[in-house]
Amino acid sequence: MARHLKTCSLPDPKLAVSAPASQPPNQSFHLFVEGRHAKAYWMHLAVPVEAPLSKVDAFLRGIWLECCGHLSAFTIEGERYASEVMKELGDSGMGARLSRLVEPGMVFTYEYDYGSTTELNLKVLALREGTHRGAVELLARNDAPPVSCDRCSSQPATHICAECVWKDEGWLCESCAEAHECGTETCLPVANSPRAGVCGYVG
Repeated sequence: MARHLKTCSLPDPKLAVSAPASQPPNQSFHLFVEGRHAKAYWMHLAVPVEAPLSKVDAFLRGIWLECCGHLSAFTIEGERYASEVMKELGDSGMGARLSRLVEPGMVFTYEYDYGSTTELNLKVLALREGTHRGAVELLARNDAPPVSCDRCSSQPATHICAECVWKDEGWLCESCAEAHECGTETCLPVANSPRAGVCGYVG
């Protein structure tokens, strides 16, 4: 997919509108994002080079993570950039711009929710030209991985028991969820996200 995106989603030069010479071209970082412990979930993003980390944080929350307004943080070259700065931990804020922090080839990490944490790995694959100014753009993402019901094994899972998931089980089809011993109130919908089944995440 990374090789494919080098050419397929670039703007057609025949359709490009010439910009004034004084206006720099729109550039973005091509980021690859995946679940640290759930590598079946991944995305390719184009993020404007001058975007603050807070913009990436908001995008990740919106598409993959947000459930209860938890705190989050990036760790880049050993320094933490947090959604809520705790100076006693040496945190910096998320107002820092990507252009001052990363370059192609760099790998960094992200965590959402310091209790039931969802951890992501991010890699800067390349610089891209001709992006939408100011917007984080989704270039590609994984198809939802097929998961069979842990109980009957014959039907696709549609629910996850938030209690049983910590024992690496609890993926249930509709019928088995209704009969599940923990009760339907502990069940969350299956979502195409590394946070599926965690806390109050519903997709």
